Amino acid sequence: MKKTILLIATGLFVATAFSQYQNIMISPPGASISEPSITMNPKNTDQLVAGSNLNKYYVSDDGGFTWTYETLTSPQYGVWGDPCIIVDTAGDFYFFHLSNPSSGSWIDRIVCQKFDFETHEWTDGTYMGLNGSKAQDKEWAVVDSATNSIYVTWTQFDQYGTSDPAKFSNIHFSKSTDGGLTWSEAMQINEISGNCVDSDETTEGAVPAVGPDGEIYVAWSGPAGIVFDRSLDGGATWLDEDIFINAQPGGWNYDIPGIYRANGLPVTCCDIGNSEYQGTIYVNWTDQRNGVNDTDVWLSKSIDGGNTWTDALRINDDPPGKQQFFTWMTIDQTNGEIIIVFYDRRNYDDRNTDVYIARSSDGGETFENIKISESPFLPNNSVFFGDYTNITAHDGKVRPIWARADGTSMSIWVAIVDVSTDIAVSREQMPFNLEQNYPNPFSESTYISYKIRRPSVVTLSVFDVFGRQVAVLINNRNIEAGKYIEQFNARNYKIPSGVYYFTLQIDNVVEKQKMILVD
Repeated sequence: MKKTILLIATGLFVATAFSQYQNIMISPPGASISEPSITMNPKNTDQLVAGSNLNKYYVSDDGGFTWTYETLTSPQYGVWGDPCIIVDTAGDFYFFHLSNPSSGSWIDRIVCQKFDFETHEWTDGTYMGLNGSKAQDKEWAVVDSATNSIYVTWTQFDQYGTSDPAKFSNIHFSKSTDGGLTWSEAMQINEISGNCVDSDETTEGAVPAVGPDGEIYVAWSGPAGIVFDRSLDGGATWLDEDIFINAQPGGWNYDIPGIYRANGLPVTCCDIGNSEYQGTIYVNWTDQRNGVNDTDVWLSKSIDGGNTWTDALRINDDPPGKQQFFTWMTIDQTNGEIIIVFYDRRNYDDRNTDVYIARSSDGGETFENIKISESPFLPNNSVFFGDYTNITAHDGKVRPIWARADGTSMSIWVAIVDVSTDIAVSREQMPFNLEQNYPNPFSESTYISYKIRRPSVVTLSVFDVFGRQVAVLINNRNIEAGKYIEQFNARNYKIPSGVYYFTLQIDNVVEKQKMILVD
């Protein structure tokens, strides 16, 4: 029987308080937590599932404010990292990962396990790509929202890690049309093979995307730089020749001080919504064309189905000379907005690292850079850091996820970024800001922070899930402009554990936040 633990209830997994973009630690700190993946159910944006190395998964049913976590198991096939989380049109989530089977070879297949959000149970898993003892690595998946077909691309190594010139790496593809129960026979889609060293000359980083008419698009890195392929018939056939997108000076495998290893592998997305940029394909990556001390984030796009590509556009907007690395991209399909997350050292002269997002509302022509991490971290290169970040977005709700390394201690974090319009502007126009309580969940008392922008008459109350008022902390009090912190001791009001809402009202403007009281 699986045991689900409420994060933050232990006191370890709490959000750092009082920031424009709330940061929430969703994992217990440890030395082997990395490579997070996250996705949001577009039909219910409160539902999120995330995963991390090697075998952890995290579930939120309140938009990312609180999480449960557990260990993923697959008794027959094993779980060995490279997590990729997606959701289908029925609201079922999937966890794709590498294998470590009880009978077979290490990473000899790609495994898919399906999650039921109602029961919080995973299937034991199905697989694709088994080809003797050849290694199947670095998979990613996407759902066709029109047909519910699932497409997966990955790298097959003839022999992982060897420098034998007779051994090759290639990009493979498989699909499922029955909700992950069965998978098509894997097929090679690349023209130019790579070596098996797992470095610059290896073909790697295949992230598929679906076009507005069911096209399948995918780009990857390798000996020819960043290249592109497509299928117009559901993956049955692919282009005979890889299309060149851009060079990747310095290769996709490079060094970042303090990071165990780093790469600039590409991410592919396509606008399939109703924006004016519908059908545009975007590819995002990092490289060191400006020098080993100046890794940058780049974007190229195609408006003709991938036939031609724009020159690389530098996404980070800081002066030259600092490191930006481990990028991931998503598109909010409700408005065509592109959001890219990456690590950033623009504010420091050492290894201190922030997390930024870059947003574009004009089809990738210009980007706004925004720091979303509340505090920097200082990594240690003796600890495996993983190979990627991730991000999901829908209808203005953006949830970036990243691994944080405080020395040798690793943890997974999510930021709450709601940009239905422009949060930086809308919050400044509000007469006040109401922050999430800290800690949350809490067992007895918690703190509520708010900022008043002008002298106001303020009411601060607590309600249960049925809308019944259970406490009044401030009742029509005249308050000067400034920042305030109120303590709420639930035991003083003799209310039981459960879900509550606290609301701040000024004039006719009301804002509320959810909080959880636990025993």
